[in-house]
Amino acid sequence: MTSPKTDANQLELFAQELGAALKPAPAPAPTPTPAAKAVPPVPLFKAPPVPTRTLPIPPVGPNDPPLRRIQLGSHTVHYALRRSARRSHGFMVCDDGLFVTSPNRAPLDDIERAIRAKQRWILTKLFERGERRAQRAERVPVEWIDGAQLPYLGNDITLRLEPAARSHCVHDAESRTLHLGVTPGLETWQIRERVKLWFQDEAKRMFRERLDLYAPRVGVTYRSFAISSAGTRWGSCTVAGNIRLNWKLVHYPLALLDYVVVHELAHLREMNHSPAFWAVVGEVFPDYDGAKVALKKRSVEMPVLFPDE
Repeated sequence: MTSPKTDANQLELFAQELGAALKPAPAPAPTPTPAAKAVPPVPLFKAPPVPTRTLPIPPVGPNDPPLRRIQLGSHTVHYALRRSARRSHGFMVCDDGLFVTSPNRAPLDDIERAIRAKQRWILTKLFERGERRAQRAERVPVEWIDGAQLPYLGNDITLRLEPAARSHCVHDAESRTLHLGVTPGLETWQIRERVKLWFQDEAKRMFRERLDLYAPRVGVTYRSFAISSAGTRWGSCTVAGNIRLNWKLVHYPLALLDYVVVHELAHLREMNHSPAFWAVVGEVFPDYDGAKVALKKRSVEMPVLFPDE
C-alpha cells in the first residue's frame, strides 16, 4: 500500500500550523487596580541620620542678667551681654557659648549689627566648641588607682600609690613615676586633689622659667603672672603686664606651652591679633600655625583628669 503524495506547499503550510500550535500563548495583562499604582523602588540601604549640630548656650547664674538671643541665618544664637567702658564691641566664644562685651551706652541695634558682621566667625567657632564639648563628654575619666597613666609635658607618667604615715607627692623623672603617699582613710577625691596640686605647682615652676626665658627674646618685660583654671582659654595678658596662664598646659608638650607663653608676651607689644601681632610671635616662634593646630587637636584627645575643671 502506497502512501499518498504530499506536495511542497502542503508541507510548508503544515510546518507553519505546527509552529503556531507549539508557540506559548502570551500571558494575559493583569487588570489594573487602584492599589497597583507605581510603587517607588526599595532603597538598597538606609542612610544614617544626619547628626544634630548643637550650639552651646552660656550658663546663667542667679544674679546674672537673662541671656539675649539673635537669629543668624537658620540658627538661633543665645549670648551673654556684658557692658563695660570699652569703646568697641568684643566677642568671646568658648565651650560655654558666646559672650559679647559692648560699650555702656551702645544701643541694642548697634550690638546686633556688630554680631551680624561677625556672623560667619561666630557660627564657625560655636559649632567647633559644640563638637569638641560633645567629644569630651564621650571620654572616660581617669581611674585614680595605682598604675594610672597621667599626661605630663606631652608624655605619660605612672601614678604609684604607696601606704604612708604622712601624705607626700614626689616625681621621679628618670622612671617617669609620680609617688603619692596614701595615709589611712584617704579617699579617691583627696588623691585626685593632691595630684592636681602637684600639677599646679609644676605649672607655676615651668611658667616662671619659660616667661623669664622668652621675655628678653620678645623684647618685653612682664609685671606678674598667675595660673588660671579657665575652661578653654590658655592665657591672657593685660596692658599693665599681668599675665595669666592655664595650669593645664603642663599636660602638653613643652613646645606648646612655649607657644602660649610667647603668644601672651607678644601682646605686650601688640595688644591685638593683627598681622603685626603675629609677626611678633613669628620672630620667636615661627611655627605658630602648627602649634595652634596641635594644641586644638591635643585638647580633644586629652583624657579627663579633673571632670569639674
